[in-house]
Formats: sequence, structure tokens, C-alpha cells
Amino acid sequence: MDAASDPPRDAPDPRDESTERLVRGVSDGDVAHFNALYERLAPSLYTWADLRIGHKLRTWLEPADLVQEVWFRALRSLDAFDPDTTSFRYWVFRVAKNALLEALRKSESAGRGAWQAAGDGQPNALEQVPDSITGVSRRLARGEEVERFRGFVAGLDEEDQELVIHIGLEGMSHAQVGTRLDLLPKTVTKRWQRLRERLAQAGDLQQLIAD
Repeated sequence: MDAASDPPRDAPDPRDESTERLVRGVSDGDVAHFNALYERLAPSLYTWADLRIGHKLRTWLEPADLVQEVWFRALRSLDAFDPDTTSFRYWVFRVAKNALLEALRKSESAGRGAWQAAGDGQPNALEQVPDSITGVSRRLARGEEVERFRGFVAGLDEEDQELVIHIGLEGMSHAQVGTRLDLLPKTVTKRWQRLRERLAQAGDLQQLIAD
């Protein structure tokens, strides 16, 4: 049976699908699996954006806007995702970091109004973002979860804040973070274990971080 005659696939429910199965679907180019896996990471991505977007930049770039922009860019470059070499979380957060760096550069060079969302200003590009993604980002913007996580991070010293962001949210390895922060990998591992224990005591906040 050729591709044109294949029956349509029902969009998977992100609550029911295993991460492994969703990743396999994404690596095969299945957009429905991409959307489901992305929705699973959206709370972490929104929390990261909320922590990373400073007050000055927030006057014209909101976390919800960045979440939708990252969805658009990640879907557009889906062919570049290789589950054999990187995790989906790490790959998506690289897309996010590139999008945020671009926004920062434009804000510094051109000021307010320079940011063009959704694929470098393609006409009606944001209309291609599914309601599920926009709904998640809007719900997160109104929720208490992100505020609580921000409060948790604010109570940490600077290095522990970076550990939470780089390991917990972005999915970087302990060795990568050790190099970035000039710490031994075993030191990073011990400190991260302590931070995970503190997050576990905070209940539902632990679900925002990488396994």
C-alpha cells in the first residue's frame, strides 16, 4: 500500500503514549507523535522561558510566544532530529536556546518590536500552531506551577540555579554542565542528587525536570 492510500493516524494522547514510542514516531517524521511529545515537554519549556527571559526582554517577548516559536522551528527542522545521538528534550531545548539568543540579539540591535515570531516572519505562520500547543502555553501562563518553580530556583545559590536549568530543564549531561561551570562531574552529580531530593519534597515540581 502506498503512502497516499495509508489510513490516517489518530493523534496520540501524550498521557497514554510512552516517551520511547513517541520518540520513534518523531524520528519517522510523524507530526502527530511530535505534537504529543512536545506537549509533554511544554511545561518544562515554558518554565525555562519564564526563567530565562529577563524583565527588559519581556516587554516584547513573552514565554508563551517563545514556546509557540520553538514548536514551529522544531517542527520545521524535524528531519534533523536523530534519537540515536540525542534525547528529544535536549534537541528541543537547543532549538529554544537558539530562538532566545536570536531574540536577544535583535533586541540589543534594534530595540522593541524587532522580534519576528514563527519562522522569521512567514505570513500567517502562527496560525499553523495547533490549538493544543497554544492552549497549553496559555494555561501555563495562568498557572501557579511556574510561579512556584521560579520561587524554588530563586532560593538556590547561583550554581545550583544553573544546575536546575541545565540538567533539570535542558537535559544536559553532568559532564557538559561540569565543563560549563568548571566543576568535576562527580561534584555535579552529588549536587544534582541533593537538588532532586529537594524537588521531590516539593511534590509536583519534580515532573518538570528530566528523568
